[in-house]
Amino acid sequence: MSSLYIHVPFCASKCPYCDFYSQVGSQQQIHDYVTLLTLNTEILQQSTPSPQPFATIFFGGGTPSLLSAEQIEAILNGIQQNFGINAGAEISLEANPGTVNLEQLQGYRQAGISRLSLGIQSFNDNNLQRLGRIHKADQAGKSIAAARAAGFDNLSLDLMFALPGQDLSGLGKEIVTLLNFEPEHISLYGLSFEEGTEFAARRQSGELSSCAETLYAEQYQLLHEQLTKAGYEHYEISNFAHPGRRCQHNQIYWQRKNCMAIGAGGHSFVDKGWGERWHIPTNLDLYRKALQHEKEPAEILETYDRQAAMREYVYLGLRTCDGIDRHEFKQKFNTHFEQAFPEALEKISRYIHTNSTNRYFTADGWLLYDHLISHFL
Repeated sequence: MSSLYIHVPFCASKCPYCDFYSQVGSQQQIHDYVTLLTLNTEILQQSTPSPQPFATIFFGGGTPSLLSAEQIEAILNGIQQNFGINAGAEISLEANPGTVNLEQLQGYRQAGISRLSLGIQSFNDNNLQRLGRIHKADQAGKSIAAARAAGFDNLSLDLMFALPGQDLSGLGKEIVTLLNFEPEHISLYGLSFEEGTEFAARRQSGELSSCAETLYAEQYQLLHEQLTKAGYEHYEISNFAHPGRRCQHNQIYWQRKNCMAIGAGGHSFVDKGWGERWHIPTNLDLYRKALQHEKEPAEILETYDRQAAMREYVYLGLRTCDGIDRHEFKQKFNTHFEQAFPEALEKISRYIHTNSTNRYFTADGWLLYDHLISHFL
């Protein structure tokens, strides 16, 4: 199974909390970028020893919904010609309310997009304004309705929590609104202050403050309780899904399987040896020049040895409710999970659970994930 990530580094405006590679782009820049992505696909195919059809494709960003349906279709046609796309492949596209309408969403469906991820972030206008979002709460609802009218039956909604001034009552109201829309998938993001962002500078100056740890934990627990009660599977630290509606593409990441990437800022994992990670530099000029000279724009980021591969396998696996399959671990690394990390497992024994085959965290363990996982690293 092979997957492809496509990075689209353009936004209508830059959100003050976001540290992903993106910039405000003109229509001409976006037009030119689509051409570059097609060229990137051709060069990637030439440098891939045995190209296989893709089972999942993910348009991320940035704001991929700034691309027209015709541009999305052109990119997918190039992928089909160079690699092939499996019948029934999960093809996801991230979109923001305020950048899509019914006609555009219908065009995306016709172009081949089967899964839509809407960056709602909040259903409260005050929160949206603080976050620097370009849409209002009513536009979020209209975008969801338009997505359903366009035929999307695999819809993911993003919601942020631990926002400035947000209490449990306020979050509870947002959860009720979220559940009323009955999305197949929900992604949650606790607000963080990433280095280099406007929010980080505002926190440094004292204008903003982080959510207290106790309140953060209470909000996370409330989300877990209410969403699981509503029938969602909490299948990864930040992700919930109806049965059978997990994001197949993201599971490729967490299972440490082969995933290629195109687009400036894209990251890929190559299942070769103990694994390799590659990235395409976050520089549009360098990206353009490499492709115009018919050069592969990706650069090697990390080559793993056995020990590093085991550590990352655990780091990624324990993010999910499936955790670590001990039989699979033995098959991959020729040692038992317990033999590879005896001291770490002893230190976190009260948080890690065991069934007949797997070791995993529950939501309580995920709240302490960064601390607990550090014992393996």
